[in-house]
Amino acid sequence: MKKLIVSAIIVLGSLSTYASNETSPTQTKAVVSAQAEYTEVSADAVPAAIKTALQTAYPGAKLDKAFVNEKKEYKLEISVGDQRATVFSDVNGNWLKI
Repeated sequence: MKKLIVSAIIVLGSLSTYASNETSPTQTKAVVSAQAEYTEVSADAVPAAIKTALQTAYPGAKLDKAFVNEKKEYKLEISVGDQRATVFSDVNGNWLKI
């Protein structure tokens, strides 16, 4: 009986050590690069390859605004239904991760 009580105390004591551990909040750093080098262009100035890739990847998407930089990378502000998004593409219609 004495061993049973000692065993119960050890088990309950070990369980409470997990409950008392506090985790410190992790700090994250967000790196934001300004994309100020993009200049606005008309929707007609967007290459056909990008328009085709846009309709393939996002059926029913409407191109609201288009921007281009010196590297011929396009920043597209699109809307699908009531949702808005910004996507990036190169001149050949390949999607870029920025």
